[in-house]
Amino acid sequence: MAGRGATLVIHPGALGDVLQAVPALRALRAAGSITFAGQPRLGGLLHGLGLVDAAVPFDALGISALFTGEPLPAALEERLTGFARVVSWFGARDATYRERLGRAARHVVIASPVPSDTSPVPVWRQLVDTVADTIGATASPATAPVPIPAPWRIAAIRALDRLGVRPDDRLLVVHPGAGAAWKCWPANELAHAIALVRREEDVRVVVHQGPADRDAVARMLRELAEPTTLLIEPELPLLSAVLSDAAAYLGSDSGVSHLAAAVGARGIIRFPAATRDRWLPWSSTARPLALAPEVERPDDVARAVASILRVSPNARA
Repeated sequence: MAGRGATLVIHPGALGDVLQAVPALRALRAAGSITFAGQPRLGGLLHGLGLVDAAVPFDALGISALFTGEPLPAALEERLTGFARVVSWFGARDATYRERLGRAARHVVIASPVPSDTSPVPVWRQLVDTVADTIGATASPATAPVPIPAPWRIAAIRALDRLGVRPDDRLLVVHPGAGAAWKCWPANELAHAIALVRREEDVRVVVHQGPADRDAVARMLRELAEPTTLLIEPELPLLSAVLSDAAAYLGSDSGVSHLAAAVGARGIIRFPAATRDRWLPWSSTARPLALAPEVERPDDVARAVASILRVSPNARA
């Protein structure tokens, strides 16, 4: 049995989607323990950050049986009934799934992980609203940055030291990539903004490259005149710690940018104008700007980053 008041959260989304659920997870955890079912690396991240009490791989749940008319495996029924509630941000459009999960679990919330196209509500607020009535939450959702465990910070300091980054270097962490090319800031404009920041501020630029970011990073590096430190495909705990200790952050709409916001990095996130309001970060440390020349030019972004650097302490020193 999972325990009195325990919640099973089903959310197999990507990094940015899952991080939008942090305020909702905090509200659920105030009512009891949480077991998270999603991508293993994301479950590990949430567990390591203390946002959930346990994590199981989404594929190991066996919930594919809920989409069929076959009898449910006894192990699945036992697992589902062991929770006081199941919150599924998955399968909301499938009537069979909704009906069978509703019968198998004690209390069920099934909702889309994103609001409707006509809704003015941002994604993170949609996730909070879907669970508020269930747990009787009336207080404002908790949106403070997520603290980083000390061992993660130590590992980040060591990893940066191996890259030649000194403890007293003020870091500007840049993430050029995104889940889709149309979300990325043009490489020449991003490089121009970085060059302007370097001209005004004494800062060490660290460029993060994830598994799908090689082309975006290469395009930007070709535009940069000065050498740049590359942080290539770190594990999420290490990346979280580096982001939290940066003096400033600059990136496009991506899971990494949402991670930077979640751990309290003060920075600028460039969104496509059409999606900015929908995918606003819940953390107030991130400033969302529209990816449109008539709204913000590279010079404007550079000034915004420089202003952040002027007031940011070096958390690594």
